[in-house]
Amino acid sequence: MEKFIIDVPVPSMGATVSELNVIVIKVQPGEQVTKGQRLADLESDKSAFEFESPCDGTVHAILGKPGATMTSGDTFLQMETTDESLRHLASKSAGSAASSDKPAAALIWTPKATKVAQEAGLDPATITDIEATGPGNRVSGDDVQRYLEKRKS
Repeated sequence: MEKFIIDVPVPSMGATVSELNVIVIKVQPGEQVTKGQRLADLESDKSAFEFESPCDGTVHAILGKPGATMTSGDTFLQMETTDESLRHLASKSAGSAASSDKPAAALIWTPKATKVAQEAGLDPATITDIEATGPGNRVSGDDVQRYLEKRKS
């Protein structure tokens, strides 16, 4: 069976909950995991729950960090698997993201980053040369501040 890397997303907790806080991460890169194994503890404004592995595999990279707030659908971690039922989650960035100098095809902005950019008179949809260092590789408010400082000089 062919191994491939998948992007494991932050789960959706329903229509009214779009952001989750990462409480603790229970695995490390390189660790073998089994389907249903506890990967992390996440918390919404309504409840806390255990985030479980969708398949057997090896943790490749963890994008979520304890204390971070992530949006449902953001990539929480990447894992290597042979589970063909998850082929639709195959990573488009694994292996090339770290070495690429090209901007991501679609930047994901935090609400704070969007607000900071708009207050500075910028349209986030038109900014492609900003470095995204926030949780889940999202553009954070701090990233926008750095971007604005670079533009001044």
